Amino acid sequence: MTRSRQLRLGAFMRPVSLHTGAWRYPGSYPDANFNFAHIKSFAQKLEAAKFDAFFMADHLAVLNMPVEALKRSHTVTSFEPFTLLSALAAVTERIGLAATASTTFDEPYHVARRFASLDHISNGRAAWNIVTTSNPDAALNFGLDEHVEHGERYKRAREFYDVVTGLWDSFADDAFIRHRESGIYLDPEKMHILNHKGEELSVRGPLNIARPVQGWPVIVQAGQSDPGRQLAAETAEVVFCSPRDLDGGKALYADIKGRMQAIGRNPDHLKMLPAAFVVIGDSIEEARTKRLSLDSLVHYDSAIASLSIALGHDASAFDPDAPLPKDIPETNASKTGRAQVIKLAQEENLTVRQLAQRYGGYSGLAFVGTPKSIADEMERWLDEEGSDGFNVVFPYLPQGLDDVTTRLVPELQRRGIFRNEYEGTTLREHLGLPRPKNRFFSD
Repeated sequence: MTRSRQLRLGAFMRPVSLHTGAWRYPGSYPDANFNFAHIKSFAQKLEAAKFDAFFMADHLAVLNMPVEALKRSHTVTSFEPFTLLSALAAVTERIGLAATASTTFDEPYHVARRFASLDHISNGRAAWNIVTTSNPDAALNFGLDEHVEHGERYKRAREFYDVVTGLWDSFADDAFIRHRESGIYLDPEKMHILNHKGEELSVRGPLNIARPVQGWPVIVQAGQSDPGRQLAAETAEVVFCSPRDLDGGKALYADIKGRMQAIGRNPDHLKMLPAAFVVIGDSIEEARTKRLSLDSLVHYDSAIASLSIALGHDASAFDPDAPLPKDIPETNASKTGRAQVIKLAQEENLTVRQLAQRYGGYSGLAFVGTPKSIADEMERWLDEEGSDGFNVVFPYLPQGLDDVTTRLVPELQRRGIFRNEYEGTTLREHLGLPRPKNRFFSD
């Protein structure tokens, strides 16, 4: 029996697994993140399992970690997301294709044009993950000596969103007549010149591409700071988030959807999808053993570097066997990430070494167990409004992905909380999201 509330599932591919030891796990593909044949097979398996979307995160710099840690990281090389997703669009038919694009280090016209193109190429399956870029090293690759201040990044992002969506509305859906006899290709009355001049941006327009198939590609947002939550409430249709537990998920869910109501947006028009690390075994004990084996593959160099990134501060000089220092300076990187590190250390009374090993592997929300026990947890999150689904993080490839698609998904389908077939052809249809009206032209 199909339930009224349906679970939404995305696949978090950054580049294919967030776990530092994933490429070393026995039977995994060491080059999974930079081998198109492998990635194509992953996308096709996810589509066969009826996943909503394949999400490709992005970095605009090699991760800022010591070279001794960097040499152990599989994140050092990965595909540029638009090139990869355009290629995947040609070998898939239904699964959504989501990419990260930075509002800090890109221009609205570029972003609008690339996502409109991807939406047309994929017949309506594109999604834009709006990020402000927390890695300070990225600034050095774009002509800056230091990172843009946190609040300023979000101020630019809000205006950036207005410009990009305005550019997507440059043409009415029926603007292109293509009338052979008269020789008229475009009705100029159905073209809008944006002429945006704001505090941060100046963009004339119009976009030189037809309105996207979905009207706008689906808008995704991932920040959890107060400015990030407000940006999500005002703009997002999907939120990729990282609560540590169900209580945290429920609080975030209520906060962002409450903010939506306060400004007149329908809360059902946003899907909250926490990242969830999923490890499956024949028993809970076997699943836990798999995770311990995976974590043991993380070298301390990588572990302490990961902790430094999460804190936005070099942790290499900390005493490994002492508690986390209390006087860690504020950071201009991700404030949410730093707060979560400090909270985890305090709640579980972890030493720096223990904390680093957790962050060196995967420190976020994890479901470790059997298909039934994990489905129980996911169903509880759905029923108690902790989420609308999950952005699944795979522990290693291909086995971890195969476990989810062939073992967990059938259990979710049996319970009636996940689709057996796609509802339509576009990502908006999969997610139950409306097609935005053109702000300049009536439908």
